[in-house]
Amino acid sequence: MEIPSAILDTETPDGPMAVLVKRPAAGEFPTVAMFHDGPGIRTATHVFSEKLAGAGYQVVVPDLFHRHGRLIGFEPAQRAADPSIGERMMGMVRSLTDDGIQADMDAALAAAGVDPAQPVVTIGFCLGARAATRAVLTRPERYVAGALWHPSFLADDADTSPHRRGAELTRPLYIGIGGADQIQPQEKQQPFLDAALPTGLVDLVVFDGADHGYTWPDHPSYHEQAATVSFERTTALFAKAL
Repeated sequence: MEIPSAILDTETPDGPMAVLVKRPAAGEFPTVAMFHDGPGIRTATHVFSEKLAGAGYQVVVPDLFHRHGRLIGFEPAQRAADPSIGERMMGMVRSLTDDGIQADMDAALAAAGVDPAQPVVTIGFCLGARAATRAVLTRPERYVAGALWHPSFLADDADTSPHRRGAELTRPLYIGIGGADQIQPQEKQQPFLDAALPTGLVDLVVFDGADHGYTWPDHPSYHEQAATVSFERTTALFAKAL
């Protein structure tokens, strides 16, 4: 199946931003607002968004690192060859703000032609999972379901920390966590889980042996079962919500 793909350019309050868009070749299709993870938009991002588009969705991915340059992405081989990339990447991650990320997605959806009144679903990986959670919590009229794959930063000291509003959840979430996650283990996300699970709207799966970043087939941390089950549960949730 051919998946049309485009890189759009748009403006944000913080300057120009590229937007990755993939969609089915024909017909009408709902939209997935996708928040990338720390390594940025790279080959794995294209592959995953194409797979999601093949399941019948338009996928919109804003380049959250646009304040540092256009489409900066870190491939696994680059990171393995140059350990300093890790610190550069984390500096870029730390430069992001919750409000800035949400504004980036608003601009991305507008650039892709998504009507503001049209409900969408959202997915996020690692730091993107925090963004997806905040979207569902703060704007449930637009974001009607969310999927969080190996989430990070669901609980911290910030006023905008998702765990502070977890009990207010009104839209369903799928959460996949690696049981062997060494970077953001479950205990770091537990305050959010403790708040949100009693709502009955959270489908939580912990995958034994899966590490952080289990999604990406070209990364050393890839875990086939976790990635497969997460995709099945995510697409089932999105189909039901839409």
